[in-house]
Amino acid sequence: MKHLFLLALTVAALNGIAQKKDYVVTIHTRYGDMIALLYDETPKHKANFIKLAKEHYYDSLLFHRVIKDFMIQGGDPNSKKANPGTQLGAGGPGYTIDAEFNSTFYHEKGALSAARMNDQSNPTKASSGSQFYIVHGSKILADELKIDRNKLNTSMMTFLNNPAHASLRDTLNQLYSSGNHEQFQQKITELIPRIEKETGTVINKNISTDKLNAYTTIGGAPHLDGEYTVFGKVIQGLDVLDKIASEQVDRNDRPKEDVAMIITVKEISRKKIEKLYEYTYPEKKN
Repeated sequence: MKHLFLLALTVAALNGIAQKKDYVVTIHTRYGDMIALLYDETPKHKANFIKLAKEHYYDSLLFHRVIKDFMIQGGDPNSKKANPGTQLGAGGPGYTIDAEFNSTFYHEKGALSAARMNDQSNPTKASSGSQFYIVHGSKILADELKIDRNKLNTSMMTFLNNPAHASLRDTLNQLYSSGNHEQFQQKITELIPRIEKETGTVINKNISTDKLNAYTTIGGAPHLDGEYTVFGKVIQGLDVLDKIASEQVDRNDRPKEDVAMIITVKEISRKKIEKLYEYTYPEKKN
């Protein structure tokens, strides 16, 4: 009898896991829908986005800033019924959200991230209460991803200031001045082992296989990692993202023809999400 009771508890627990629910975010646009999921690991951002969507806060707001190969941004309440040419991007609900950086999440194509004010006025990197962006990005070479650019720039200056490397400095200046930027970058890459050895600086950085694969195949904006909170991901509708990113824009990067949104959220079982959208939750990949 005891064994039957324990078996019943196990079955009940497994059923509970199978029925675990999640919110599916649907961003409706004139080009079609983008389907996104929000991360449990960024609970403040997740709860806030769901709250605003349920309150219909985003209905009829615009993607007011669009930069192809970078991102599309929306969520400014001032964009609702904004006249053509009006500069947007300063509006919000009157509060910010604490940054929730998580190295597991990065700015791959389709990443749903929180916009924010610049570091000078916002040193804690707190997120906007409503404005968000979806990464469009571009494919990045593996060698570029493995290099810490800040360390490279600093250590290269030290290296090239050494009088013994005057001829290398002249070669690099000549390549750059003549517009041979590809050869210029290649030359710098070739010099990295020597720069590391002479300056004692480790320039190459470790990067996970998943991140490396994402940035080199579907693309993204890796320079934003660790600077803005990534709190979700578009799992269906990247073709819609491509279409919006290709909009003709004015000098403020606002589409010349408005791209409005309606955002809805619906809670359904994770099992159904996986079936409907052919999505596998990260914990099941391991």
